[in-house]
Amino acid sequence: MNAAEEGQMTATTPADETPAPPKRARAAAVWTLVGVAALIILIDQLTKHFALEELTGRGPVRILGGLVYLSLIRNSGAAFSMGSDYTWVFPLVSLAVLSWITWMALKLRSLPWAIALGLVAGGALGNVTDRLFRAPGPFLGHVIDMISLFAPYGEKFAVFNIADSALTCGVVLAIILEFSGRQRDGSRIPFRKQVKAKAGDDTGSGDK
Repeated sequence: MNAAEEGQMTATTPADETPAPPKRARAAAVWTLVGVAALIILIDQLTKHFALEELTGRGPVRILGGLVYLSLIRNSGAAFSMGSDYTWVFPLVSLAVLSWITWMALKLRSLPWAIALGLVAGGALGNVTDRLFRAPGPFLGHVIDMISLFAPYGEKFAVFNIADSALTCGVVLAIILEFSGRQRDGSRIPFRKQVKAKAGDDTGSGDK
């Protein structure tokens, strides 16, 4: 390659072009998502089995000096006992969320995003498993909750389970990643560029 050809290639190459991430980056992200989701489901179902075995017919158990009470609740509502009159809707919502996560995984190459989506997927699957397989029947099953903060039976805060906690943490982490400019494909938008882009949008809107 002579100097003229090299100069031509340099001139036509975008300054911000970066090499495509390797396939192994996507594989690592997807396996991280699957692993986190599987771990959450395992822990969630084990703690629910423990709650049913040890707390059925028993009063609340006080631990950590009263910071946490183990109180068995069969929840027909959504996370944190909301919407108990619409039990059949929540499995459908969970399946929609899982479909969205599967679509997101097609271009996923970010490990932090993989962890966030894995937490959400694990939380959704942990509770939808209860909806499908626990009494009183498919799509109407009651979710097993057992963690009550500061007082028993949700007197201070709604009773929840490991799946609820994972789902909440996953959503919070996803929000943090989104606002910090971390993209699901592994790239990152610097904060200054985000501010500049936002300022440009606002200026453009004002000129109309």
